[in-house]
Amino acid sequence: MNDLERFKATCAHEPHDGILYYTSFTQDLKQRVLKHFDVRNERDLIHKTGMMDKAGLVLTPPADVPKPDLSGYYEGVEQPEGSTIDGFGVLRTPAGFHHFTHTVSPLRNAQRFEDLEAFPFPDYSRADTTRFAEIADTAHREGRVVVGHVGHIFETAWAIRGMEEFLMDMAVQPEWCEFILDKLKEINLIKARACAAAGADWIHTGDDVATQRGMMFSIEQWRRFQKPRWAEIYAEARRIKPDIQIWYHSDGDISEIIPELIEIGVTILNPVQPECLDPEMVKRLYGDKLVLDGTIGTQTTMPFGTPDVVREVVKRRIETLGYDGALILSPTHVLEPEVPLENIEAFLNTAREEGSRQTV
Repeated sequence: MNDLERFKATCAHEPHDGILYYTSFTQDLKQRVLKHFDVRNERDLIHKTGMMDKAGLVLTPPADVPKPDLSGYYEGVEQPEGSTIDGFGVLRTPAGFHHFTHTVSPLRNAQRFEDLEAFPFPDYSRADTTRFAEIADTAHREGRVVVGHVGHIFETAWAIRGMEEFLMDMAVQPEWCEFILDKLKEINLIKARACAAAGADWIHTGDDVATQRGMMFSIEQWRRFQKPRWAEIYAEARRIKPDIQIWYHSDGDISEIIPELIEIGVTILNPVQPECLDPEMVKRLYGDKLVLDGTIGTQTTMPFGTPDVVREVVKRRIETLGYDGALILSPTHVLEPEVPLENIEAFLNTAREEGSRQTV
């Protein structure tokens, strides 16, 4: 089977030969991994280790649209070397620790609703999608899985407004939140339509909405601010491509909202963080409706376990979560520099060897 065939069997909850698996690395670790496996680049690494082979569809604003002048939002703000302003106008400054950055939100000082209305949200309405279908068709002919990148709504909203400011707005001036979220929803609708029309196998969505002890805010607030917007995005993707899979990411303990994620169309749940969610409990309760993606702890197993521990965890996941084929194995986040190369090798080799023992 190729990866596309495995993916279709995975989403159909059909046992099959070869569990899908993958991981990603911070830049420093990636260079050491490439050297360790004696390969030149990530593509070669995927082929050598058997990781899931994916092609991505990423929508960007049209290149001919002038970038807005955002200097007024950052007057007096220090911008050290390496600082960048992303596509949503958020200033990212180096944190001095690998891939982490400090976030400076452009609307952090907004005093009037008119300040929100004046903010230059990116315009995706004329984004170039002419090559999307070609990319998807080529990937499918090669047996690869096509992922349509849609993104976030809550995470992008608080980055634009400021985390504390946005959470306060949810309580005292919810119309501010709804204005920003609706702007982002419209952008994500454009992305979802384009990816679905091109033939993406899944759309990549999600928001970190939980801590390791539960939701960041009440479920009533999630139902008001996020659930209906994601529901609209998912329904639109499915209107265009009824069999498209909906991948949703949130770190933390999101057990309270899992049933309602399923209700609005989520079919692949990531990362099912084992430090705060029991993957076997999630499988027992929702395994007939969800593919689990993740489940290998990046706070515990990957950095601090021995290779033998990694192998045992991977074997157990395959036995207890992958018996019906509905499992994609991956560490629950990008692997950080302290993860031993031996643990990465143990994860990749065990996922390939144990996963290949599954039979239809």
